[in-house]
Formats: sequence, C-alpha cells, structure tokens
Amino acid sequence: MVRGIFWMGMVFALGVSLVGGGVVMAQGMGPVESSGKPMRVAIVGLVHGHAEGFFAGALKRKDIQIVGIAEADRALFDRYAKKFGLDGGLYHAELEEMLRTTHPQAVLAYTNTLDHRKVVEVCARAGVAVMMEKPLAVSAEDAHAIARAAEAAKIPVIVNYETTWYRSNRGAYELVREGAIGDIRKVVVHDGHKGPQEIGVGPEFLDWLTDPRRNGGGALYDFGCYGADLMTWLMGGQRPLTVTAVTQQIKPDVYKHVDDEATIVLTYPKAQAILQASWNWPFDRKDMEVYGQTGYVITVRRDEMEVRLAGEEEAKKVEAKAIAPPEDDSLRYLRAVVLEGRRPEGLGSLEVNVVVAEILDAARESAKSGRTVEMKRKASDQ
Repeated sequence: MVRGIFWMGMVFALGVSLVGGGVVMAQGMGPVESSGKPMRVAIVGLVHGHAEGFFAGALKRKDIQIVGIAEADRALFDRYAKKFGLDGGLYHAELEEMLRTTHPQAVLAYTNTLDHRKVVEVCARAGVAVMMEKPLAVSAEDAHAIARAAEAAKIPVIVNYETTWYRSNRGAYELVREGAIGDIRKVVVHDGHKGPQEIGVGPEFLDWLTDPRRNGGGALYDFGCYGADLMTWLMGGQRPLTVTAVTQQIKPDVYKHVDDEATIVLTYPKAQAILQASWNWPFDRKDMEVYGQTGYVITVRRDEMEVRLAGEEEAKKVEAKAIAPPEDDSLRYLRAVVLEGRRPEGLGSLEVNVVVAEILDAARESAKSGRTVEMKRKASDQ
C-alpha cells in the first residue's frame, strides 16, 4: 500500500514591490490571508533562472517580507534591481553576514545545485529554514550531508518542483492511494524541452546548467529529478531495487560537457518506472502515465487527467480537483511549516528527495558504466 504523503509547495510566479528600509513585499498567484505578521524571507543566489519567475509576478502579497538578497555578483544583483525595482539596501555579498544582520525566518535558494549543501549547512547553524529549487543535490553524499545538518539543527528543508503544483499529479496520486487503479505496475514520466540554450535562459543560468560539477549532469539531473520525485512519492518513499540509465550528447556542439538526453529505468518488486528527460524535444512537456492492475491515469499538463477504470470501455477526460490550502501555494505552505510547525511531507520533503538524489547518483553511475546499479535497501523499503 502507498503510505499517505501530503502535497507540498514550491515557490513560483511571485512579484515584488518596494517598501521602506530595504524590505520587499511579494505577491503570489492566489488569494492571500491578511491576518498574522509577514514571514521574513531572505534570498540566496540569483543564478537560477527561476528567480526571475519569483520576482516577475503580482505585487501586493502581504504574508512575506523579503529582508535581504545574498549574491556574490553585484552586477547580477544590480541587473535584477533595475529590472524589478529592488531597493539597493537589500544587497548582501555573503550569506552568513546577511543572516546575522537581517534575521530571516526562511531562506529561498536560487543558487546552482552544488551550493545547496553549503546553503543548508550555513542556515542550519543559524537555525533558519530553507526552501530550494529542485533538485536537492548533485550527489547522494551531499543529500545525506544536507539531511544530517537539517536534523541536527531541527530546521525544515523543502525542495521546490513546478510539478508539485499540478492538480493533475495530485489527482493521479489520490487515485493510486484510493486503490482506484489497483497496485502500480508501470509509471512513465516525460519531462523536457528544446534545451536551455534553445529556450534562451540567462547566461548565468546556462553557465552552471552545462557544468557537470555544479549541476550534477545535464538533462539527466535537470529533468530526470522530476520523474524520480514523482515515482518516489507514488511509491510511498520506497527506494527502487535497480537503476539503469542511458544518456546521450545529441548536440555536443551545444552541450559539450553534459548529456542532453537521458532515460532512466527503475525497478521495484512489482513495478517499473521509465523516466524520460530531454533537452531535445520540439515542445516543452511535463506529464505522467500511471498504470495499475485494474486501470490507468494519464496526466495532461497541470489540470487535466485521462482516466480509465476497470469495466470502462474507454478513457475519460477529467479535470482534477483544486488543491486545498495551505498545500495550494508555496508560501502558504512554507508559512505553515515555519510559523505553525507543520512537518514537510510529500514531493518537496527531505525524505523523498534524499531518495531522488540516490536515484540520480545511481543513474549517473549506470550511464557512465553501461551497467545496472543495484540500490542499497533499507528496512523502510520493505
């Protein structure tokens, strides 16, 4: 049986407007509760392109305050400041100094993936929660170090995925949990686009996305993490028995140092997953097929599903139900964790994402060696 794991949030599409004293108020996509003090949030890093989505949204959210931005590259901060009207007083060159002087309640990380470990270890010493962009880490070693630091300091660590917010993924999960399609037998996940250079990501983003040290790989890590996250969530946190991966450089003239095409196959005692990750597809795509013993569900982008259950002659298109707050919004969820003591669970949880890091690490090893990698089993996997 799949153990219940709650939906969780990710930061996206948030905007900013200046208020006094170098503090910024941000606005999210949905309605905002007006009661309670705003949560004090600091940003570390601006090299991740999702930071633009954070600053580009609506402008009047009242439930957070951005009290500082730590970014070593002052020119990059100045570019953001000019584009989004940020107060220069928000700038800090270094994370530890920013934490000492601004006292945030949570840090949002928009660094390269390699720096996630350092960010968490620094924030752990200061007792500050961290929400980072996916994936958790460039290696299983770093993922376990992050988990140790978070546990020792008793701070929450949350990993942001765009697909956390998809109603369709939540709807598919609920069908599995309710037993509507029977036990999972096969899951196929598709995540990809034309490639980061082809879609025009910023130079600071492209620089580390195409560096195997700072990104962990290319498409394998950039997009393979989505499928590993979804499958681990669907399987109740269970580790796979084996990981087999094939990667290619279809465009070596563009991506000289990392893969741009990856396929990962996971096996479980009675199930398989095929995770397809690409920087070569003609259109962007994020969807999932879940096949059970008695039925199937296919997600159609964010909000729709195609479902066929036992006894039905054909599949039906279904609109997935809305997600109830606070799981419907990243910052509402983060507030619930930081201010109300809610335990992070589900797609963005540390427990699930340590397994994701182990899967990606094994996939990288498999692709390099040409062999299937057997995963280490734990009592919780039985």
